[in-house]
Amino acid sequence: MTPPSLSRVSSISRARTAAFDILLRVVRHNAYASELLYSGRHSSLSSADHRLATQIVQGVLRWRSRLDEEIAAASSRPLEKLDPEVLEALRVGTYQLVYLDRIPRHAIINESVGLVKRARKNSAAAFVNAVLRKLSKPDTRLASAAAGDQAGTLSQRFAHPPWLIDRWMAEFGEQTAARICAYNQHPPPTAIRLRDPDAAQELRDAGVKYSPGSLVSVARVVDFGDVTRTGAFEQGRVLIQDEASQLIAALLGRGRRLLDCCSAPGGKTSFLADRNPDSPILAVEVHPHRARLTRKLVRQTNVHVVCADVCQLPIVSNFDRVLVDVPCSGTGTLARNPEIKWRLKPEDLAELALRQLAILESSMRHVAPGGRLLYSSCSLEPEENRGVVARALAKSRHFKLISMREQLEGLADQGDLSWPDLDSLLEGDYLRTVPGIHPCDGFFAAVIARDE
Repeated sequence: MTPPSLSRVSSISRARTAAFDILLRVVRHNAYASELLYSGRHSSLSSADHRLATQIVQGVLRWRSRLDEEIAAASSRPLEKLDPEVLEALRVGTYQLVYLDRIPRHAIINESVGLVKRARKNSAAAFVNAVLRKLSKPDTRLASAAAGDQAGTLSQRFAHPPWLIDRWMAEFGEQTAARICAYNQHPPPTAIRLRDPDAAQELRDAGVKYSPGSLVSVARVVDFGDVTRTGAFEQGRVLIQDEASQLIAALLGRGRRLLDCCSAPGGKTSFLADRNPDSPILAVEVHPHRARLTRKLVRQTNVHVVCADVCQLPIVSNFDRVLVDVPCSGTGTLARNPEIKWRLKPEDLAELALRQLAILESSMRHVAPGGRLLYSSCSLEPEENRGVVARALAKSRHFKLISMREQLEGLADQGDLSWPDLDSLLEGDYLRTVPGIHPCDGFFAAVIARDE
């Protein structure tokens, strides 16, 4: 029998219901919104409903601190005293009122109240209704940027934690920090890789339009249409993969035996398999569910997926090409994973760096004489990047850093690199892509070689 609270709110759109449920799981379980949006639970949403749900979820997560400021100003109760269901319903409603102009305000308010009732928080319905009605007045505007230090100004303007902006200003300068923040507040481009030349026509037939990538020649950037609802995508002949991620895989080059140490979800593994079709590739992933995901997404027969900790890898074999794309803070991916900026803490970086160093040092033991290892992360933080590489090299006399300029020039000569300004991709002998400067996620990479 349907609970009474559900029967009274059956008119809530499926898009808003899905968005509300996803946001609650992000808050309660530290889940990733992008994974939930494409999970089987929401696969039955129509294209229009999925677009709206995605817009609401990502919008709320991108602008959460700004939304909370507005809610706090209109609320008679402190935000920290609100139940999670009530606060998320207010965020969903406030985001739509402030940032979306095609949805009737009465519909936004009514459905936000309905979400609270659906969550069995009936006693808060009148409160949510009152707050959103106050925020729906025509003269409602987001608060102007606060006076004071520049980090504080950027924090409010772009809804980023002040401590993170402080770091970026120190690392990149004020102008670039602002460009990173601005990039993070908009949906990033959807880059794809076509594994099958026939897939191009299939995408066109499905109404998907795309343009050449800006960074990597094999990449395409979707201009219109939903790739995920095509047969080519479902069959693994088209993969969604950020251009910077494709560049990382291309930098590893070709080898006789390859090791991918932290393989999930498998985008780089698949790239390597296509580039090295006759070479065996061992893909290692420590988490069982992510190892299963890698095996599902990587369908090439030359890839063997193993669920294991690379720090305790149960093999003695060496490889002439090793990819170490370490688990990291993910601060280079906030445009697509905005929830990270609200859950990451400054003290997390030191702990991550220790884990990354352990992974890198363990992986170096599996590089054959004369072989190469590529260390990468999707973090913008120096402790996770050049700091880890420098510490690992200081402990080993058998490895040396290879010039990244030479690697990029080699890719350009082969026709694999499209980006014309090599200097912008370089930080000394390292690769670094910067969101807002480059049309992609922020990645770091270093190539190190073992002596013959």
